[in-house]
Amino acid sequence: MKKSVNTERNNLFLISLLVLVVGCEVIIRILDIPGYILPTPTRVMKALYNQKEILFKHSLVTLFEALTGFILSIIFALIIGGIVYPFEKVKKMLYPYLLISQTIPLIAIAPVILIWFGFGVLPKILIVILICTFPMLLSFLGGLEEVDRDILDLFQVMGASKKYIFFKVILPSSLPSFFSGVKISATYSIMGAVIGEWLGAKSGLGIYMTRAISSFKTDYLFAAIIVVVVLSLGIFKGIEYIEKIVMPWKQVKK
Repeated sequence: MKKSVNTERNNLFLISLLVLVVGCEVIIRILDIPGYILPTPTRVMKALYNQKEILFKHSLVTLFEALTGFILSIIFALIIGGIVYPFEKVKKMLYPYLLISQTIPLIAIAPVILIWFGFGVLPKILIVILICTFPMLLSFLGGLEEVDRDILDLFQVMGASKKYIFFKVILPSSLPSFFSGVKISATYSIMGAVIGEWLGAKSGLGIYMTRAISSFKTDYLFAAIIVVVVLSLGIFKGIEYIEKIVMPWKQVKK
């Protein structure tokens, strides 16, 4: 039943995507919009094919930066959440700083990071960490707070240690909320790396896009955007797959 629902949803998406692409192709041709303003989908696909090798090389750089920052974000979120959780006052003190960090525009803080750490890979990874850590940490802390108190009281009465209760009860119970934050951050990871490259880099999809804009090759720009979307969806689907492995009990069979 669940597979049929997913299949129907995927089919509807593909049909709507096809209608959208064909509609854009027809409208752009009828209105005779110049290619440097808005290229047709066929022109974008042609650019994607012609630039496939160059896009692949730039994609590897962006993907490495995004995945490295993303994985480090997961580690930091778990460590910080595990340390802060038992101390309510520390958590209350830390929360405003986490919130403030998300109100600062990334486009404003990214240049400073590039000035401090140069134009290599490191500043892009740091930008991804800044973007991705907060949603994970916030979801993780929220999940830690939602643990059933009756179960905790039962384990305490049975004489279980705090360490045992945390790893056997609290942590597994918080995983659904934590993975919700991880999936949100997954869609941001590629974007963070691209923004860092956009402001200054030697390689990557961000610098590729800036070069495409400066030369008015809008079809190359849209081709790069398609690659960014595919990479982001790929990371998101990868997290969904890992979630099924880590939390098999969450999968409801119908």
